[in-house]
Amino acid sequence: MYKIFNEGMIEIITGPMFSGKSEELLRRLRTLEYAKLKPLVIKPKFDTRFSEEEIVSRSGVRHKTHILSDIREVYDLLKFDTYKAIVIDEAHFFGKDLVAVADNLANLGYLVIIAGLDQDYLRRPFGPIPDLLAIAERVTKLQAICVVCQHAASTSFRKIESNQQNLLGNYHEYEARCRKCHNKGEKQKQQNVN
Repeated sequence: MYKIFNEGMIEIITGPMFSGKSEELLRRLRTLEYAKLKPLVIKPKFDTRFSEEEIVSRSGVRHKTHILSDIREVYDLLKFDTYKAIVIDEAHFFGKDLVAVADNLANLGYLVIIAGLDQDYLRRPFGPIPDLLAIAERVTKLQAICVVCQHAASTSFRKIESNQQNLLGNYHEYEARCRKCHNKGEKQKQQNVN
């Protein structure tokens, strides 16, 4: 599956909330560990929803992780061990520096697997993920199930009123929706304001 370590590459796992991005990332992480390809596992300090020291999927799968405030701290961690892969969850919270760092790591020969949202709650391009999609060798775009119509969902609809782009949340704040139901929901919110 991953016969690319001498060359390096970037792989992106994206999709809306509740689509299983962290679950898929953890599945790939288990594959790397089984093959004895030591991964460096990272998540942003900002995301403390389920654990401050682990990646946790909504199904309850967990893995210890390094917590970084700034993605450039990855270079310090690489000095301490011989890693073959860098695995990053909730990458949309790292900001635009992630694009240059991921590109550099791949150029150095690392497999860089990144999971994160590609759209914000208004369906706008979100954080570094859209730019990473342009330079990635492999992209997996997951879908959830729309809670309104039960069709394929590609968006994260925010149920509460807040203009803050980086708002941590779970089922009380967000739900997966298809494009049509997302647009209906946004129109409904606008009508409630007026």
